[in-house]
Amino acid sequence: MMTTKRLKWMIVLFGLALSIPLTYFVWRTTHGIEQEEVATLRYFADTIFDEMERSLTAIVVREEGRPVDQYRFRIFPPGLSGESGETIPSPLSDLPQETYILGYFQNNPDGSFQTPLVEDARNAPAERQALITQLEAANRLFNQKRTRVTDQITPQPPLVPVAMKEKPQAGFADKYLDLSRSQRRKAYLGQQEKRVEQITLGQASNLAKQDQAETLWESQPALSATERKDRRQPIQEGVAAAPTTGRMRTSRIPSPAVSADIGQPSPVEAESNFQVEVAPLQAVFIQDDQIFIFRRIMIDHRIYRQGFIVWIKAFLEHLAETYFVAQPMARYTKLRLQAWDQGRQAGVVQAGVDSRDPAFRLDRRFPSPFTFLSATLTCDDVPRSAGRRTLNIMIAVLAVVVPLGLFALYQSVRALVDLSERRSQFVSSVTHELKTPLTNIRMYIEMLEQGIAPDPERESEYFRILDSESARLSRLINNVLELAKLEKRQRPLDLQTGTFDDVLQEVQTVMGEKLRQEGFALRVDHGEIRPFPYDREVMVQVLINLIENSMKFGRTAAVREITIRTRRVDSRVKIEVSDTGPGIVQHAIKKIFDDFYRVESPLTQTTRGTGIGLALVKKFITLTGGTVSAANNQGPGCTITISLPG
Repeated sequence: MMTTKRLKWMIVLFGLALSIPLTYFVWRTTHGIEQEEVATLRYFADTIFDEMERSLTAIVVREEGRPVDQYRFRIFPPGLSGESGETIPSPLSDLPQETYILGYFQNNPDGSFQTPLVEDARNAPAERQALITQLEAANRLFNQKRTRVTDQITPQPPLVPVAMKEKPQAGFADKYLDLSRSQRRKAYLGQQEKRVEQITLGQASNLAKQDQAETLWESQPALSATERKDRRQPIQEGVAAAPTTGRMRTSRIPSPAVSADIGQPSPVEAESNFQVEVAPLQAVFIQDDQIFIFRRIMIDHRIYRQGFIVWIKAFLEHLAETYFVAQPMARYTKLRLQAWDQGRQAGVVQAGVDSRDPAFRLDRRFPSPFTFLSATLTCDDVPRSAGRRTLNIMIAVLAVVVPLGLFALYQSVRALVDLSERRSQFVSSVTHELKTPLTNIRMYIEMLEQGIAPDPERESEYFRILDSESARLSRLINNVLELAKLEKRQRPLDLQTGTFDDVLQEVQTVMGEKLRQEGFALRVDHGEIRPFPYDREVMVQVLINLIENSMKFGRTAAVREITIRTRRVDSRVKIEVSDTGPGIVQHAIKKIFDDFYRVESPLTQTTRGTGIGLALVKKFITLTGGTVSAANNQGPGCTITISLPG
């Protein structure tokens, strides 16, 4: 009992020693997979925001690269500088292709308005009259803000860093790329500082209104030919010009008359070059649904503002539709685009699935001139990776296999321990079983030698006892030898075909006297069966063992009766040995055929036995291809059933 208890504690300790590292491994693996899932989602969410930022950069580069004179309806062809007097429509004279752009216009130093959409805003075509009216209204609203808001270009405050609920220690891309440099946030999408640009006088005059152009021309003193040549040299790219508050003259010529058409200067005029100061793009809210994105042009102490009006909601919807809605990510994430006017929300567009308790959040504030724009992507359920499914399968397998393995290990070790204990008991029982008949044989031989038997009848009885004890000793030794042969698979079978009559007759002959002495009645109910193959010696030994077992435990029964029945059921022959003894304890019915097993009960403690009789029966029957089972009768006793192939 102490051995089994120690075994249980050892199995428990072994299970703990195995489960603790396995649990830690599963936890770490699950945590790592969760980090990879969040990092993967963050990587692709950043990719979407980067695509948006690239599109905004393309807008900035396009607008910053426009010549300053394109904000007039007609311009000089590139490279001609007006020598021929030929003009062409400005590229901005067509309606904007982007649905979120209302139109382009220029705000002049005096607050007046001009647009490349029409040659004369006062005589606009009917189809563009409503648009021109909207742009003029935007210009009036802008005039109210321009001095207070736009005349000073100041560095933008640092952007809000990307925020997440949980930042993975090792991201999806971090294992392969160091993105710390490429992901460094920009302050501006385009130029960050003012730049100086060289333009012709024709472009300068085309930029300004007529009276302003005349002032530009007439205010220039003459320059020498050398100065004119020097001033014609282009400004080296990448060399910053000194700050200026007025014009920077690059030519001096006599004062010719300005042409009546300000858009057609004389050839001499066309050779005059100007340098203008161009500031980075800015954004100013006109009203909640409109924003003016523009650049400042400074020439001869005059500031011009050139840009376009953006519909806020249409712009946000364009970004969401173009870069998010069609993506698979939209099926499980939510995108929120917002426009902010000095801390006040001026517009919002949402796309994707509803998010109530996000497990993932990524924010992006875009650089200037789109600092008014922020994007937030959230997700309630981060998509599961394929590795998680494999991990779950492995966890389920381990959850089943480990307990089953520990249970199987416990059962196996316990079976070995029990077998070892039964073997030990078997040795003790065999020793006792051998000693008893040998003692009896020796005692009766001595009595016969000393002539203690008073008459021939008593002497004959002594001889019968000697014969019985020697037969008992012989059967015990034979059982032990047979068991050893069966365990070593060295017991051959001698199958012969018969009707089982010879077996029953021999059993009655061998056990008749002993049954009579013990007061047992043996009944044989031999049904009619056709011949079938069996080993005669094996079956005789099997039935004798069963009868002796019934006699051993049925001595105290009121009715001492043993019955042998034979019958055919389908293709098998059934042999049943029933008794009227105390029966078998229910929990031991399936164990009585185990090697050296003896039922723990008061009856077995007072009954001699080795525990190999029924074990030998099972091994013999199994060797012949049959089965054996035990069951208690409805009345007293039990029945052992043997099924043999017929």
